[in-house]
Amino acid sequence: MQSKYNRREALKNLALGSGAIGLSGLLSSFSSLEILKESFKETDHDFKNSVCRWCFNDIPLDEFASECSKLGIQAIDLLKPEEWETVKKYGLECSMGTDVFAIIEHGFNDPANHAELQENYRGLIDKAAENGVKNVICFSGNRRGMDDETGIENCAKGLLPLVNYAAEKNVVMVMELLNSKVDHPDYHCDHTLWGVALSDKMGKPENFKLLYDIYHMQVMEGDVIATITKYKDYINHFHTAGVPGRNEIDETQELFYPAIMRAIVATGFNGYVAQEFIPTWENKIAALKEAITICDV
Repeated sequence: MQSKYNRREALKNLALGSGAIGLSGLLSSFSSLEILKESFKETDHDFKNSVCRWCFNDIPLDEFASECSKLGIQAIDLLKPEEWETVKKYGLECSMGTDVFAIIEHGFNDPANHAELQENYRGLIDKAAENGVKNVICFSGNRRGMDDETGIENCAKGLLPLVNYAAEKNVVMVMELLNSKVDHPDYHCDHTLWGVALSDKMGKPENFKLLYDIYHMQVMEGDVIATITKYKDYINHFHTAGVPGRNEIDETQELFYPAIMRAIVATGFNGYVAQEFIPTWENKIAALKEAITICDV
């Protein structure tokens, strides 16, 4: 999420080295689907393609939804209730609901926020249930000197009534893992294990899951494939972006997305993978098309 959704502006694109080191020049460009087919055994996948709206905010939503539909994308992430009907016109879903009150820095780790958040989230959950939106995003909030154990305890107390309410409505509350090193200083849920511990504290409910942001967790902890594999039961959503710079997921950056996506497929994942890179190409839709191609393993 960017500033409209209280997400900080991403860093400017850096001058990056080749991401193909170690592959003996086999992949000269990720844009060639044929090269990917020759290099990797093709497999079928059950995950669904999505894209985060904020990265393409300069394109009117009607136009953007139309272009996404042409690319075979099934949904758009991080839409507010008033935007849901627009994307439905193009056969798309909202894969992650949000609203103006969902603020990264002010979340469930502060008991002073609980009453207001619970009231607002009940309203959002009701709207989501009425419109077939299965996921709504939530945040831990910033530490502000709070230790991890207290933060987990506070989040559990504030979230559990909502998680139970969401279960009645067949809606999932999803907490995003964000890095506190670059983009979101002081954010509390900044490691996978913190989110796992919170889920366990609440009894690992089916209606509370983690949004594993591949970019953020590479910046924060690395070991992406092993972590996804080990904690697959806690994750129901993924975001993508290149590292460093948070731009395209091509050969200009250090993460090798075909391998990551194959690891996700191997877990049996059938949720949404949402592109959340900040495009640098003049043709932003072309950049989105390439990202979908790269992930289509």
